[in-house]
Amino acid sequence: MATAAREGSEKLDPSVYKICFVAVFGPLLAQVDATIVNVSLSSLAVELHASLLTIQWVTSAYLLALTLVLPLNGWLLERTGAKRLFLICLAGFTISSALCGLAWSAGSLIAFRAFQGISGGLMAPMAQMLVARAAGKNMSRVVGYMSLPVLFAPILGPMLAGVILQYATWRWLFLVNVPVGLLALLLAFTLLPEDRENLRPRGLDWGGLALLSPSLVLILLGTQGIAGAGGRLEVMFALALIALFLWHARDKGDAALVDLKLFKDRVFRASAITQFLSNGALFAGQMLVPVFLIGACGQAPTDMGWMLAPLGLGMMVSSLAMGVLTQRLGTRRLVCGGTALATLSTLCFVWLAWQQGGGSGLDLHLLLPALFLRGMGQGSVGLPTMSAAYSAVEKHDLPMATTSLNIVQRIGGPTMTTLCATLLAWRLEADGALHVGLNAYGWAFAALALLHGLIWLTAARLPVRTAR
Repeated sequence: MATAAREGSEKLDPSVYKICFVAVFGPLLAQVDATIVNVSLSSLAVELHASLLTIQWVTSAYLLALTLVLPLNGWLLERTGAKRLFLICLAGFTISSALCGLAWSAGSLIAFRAFQGISGGLMAPMAQMLVARAAGKNMSRVVGYMSLPVLFAPILGPMLAGVILQYATWRWLFLVNVPVGLLALLLAFTLLPEDRENLRPRGLDWGGLALLSPSLVLILLGTQGIAGAGGRLEVMFALALIALFLWHARDKGDAALVDLKLFKDRVFRASAITQFLSNGALFAGQMLVPVFLIGACGQAPTDMGWMLAPLGLGMMVSSLAMGVLTQRLGTRRLVCGGTALATLSTLCFVWLAWQQGGGSGLDLHLLLPALFLRGMGQGSVGLPTMSAAYSAVEKHDLPMATTSLNIVQRIGGPTMTTLCATLLAWRLEADGALHVGLNAYGWAFAALALLHGLIWLTAARLPVRTAR
């Protein structure tokens, strides 16, 4: 398979950029589709004569199916190869999008969305692995540009949804994926190199699958309903299943669904922990900031688009500069610097909550720069950390590394979001929404700042520069 330019060379092989161009279609399709559906749920409920509670499963079925198949990623890659599996995933996503557009009821749409989640759940890890295998130690130089279209997805999705719902039927919310998917299939078939020599077929670890997949689904369900006894029971059961899986995987060794030996490497372990915490901080912040602006500051939900725009703009700026920053600062200094920036911006929100409690009102002159800096800081953590993790493993271990990192990310988001939401709910119940001093929102942002501090401690164990 095509690889990056030789060790130490500054010029990348043009084939690397071709691979990255094709690979970005996977996560872009999935992200735009998810955003379109999420903002259109109320319209779908009306069109399909279903309750909002029922139509919510259009999103939930996709997420559950995605989570269920995620542990299979490494095993499938080793049996089928990256190019073939990517083509299968693109074809499955395109076909399921067409079926969603032809759905005749809420139930059929939910079923087809679950099918879509199976293929969509493997496309983001596949894109990461394709780029990691092609770019090698130069991953940071290309992955920043590759992430830009995905960062545009939250902006593009609502715009597309608005145009479609105004000028066409709801079916085009899904059918719009079909021509893009067909184009992606053609490009993938033409431009992606064959990688049959990297195949390492092995038997499926059915015991590990039976433990890990349900545990991930239960974490997703349990954290959504953590306020109730049922949700807490699901989380406890999920943790027990994960513990059993770790015991099982240790005994299975190389034959396990996830090879735990990867985590014995200091760099990979530090990268995985940083990914877990940073993904959690990202999702927790995406929950806390709008809740604060709407619940404490009295802002209208319709204003969230322009008010949160600096956050996405900051992430785009850091992504564009990722190659230069990594080359000049190195992985450790870049991630630690980005984490410090995110911590500082989060402390600004503690101050904003303090001001709000004192009746000072919302200071936009502090809010907007704080959001921009938070976006820049967060954008400087995830991609270099991922590059460090991939650089720490051998090429033949990339499929397993991809699976492991995506599982860690998948757990981190809901876990940290739930912890911050639980703290916020507890303080709101104890103290009320606003009072003079450090109110409920201030405590929640302080906890988020502490989480960024933990990220800095783990990031300090990353290498100064990637070795491969």
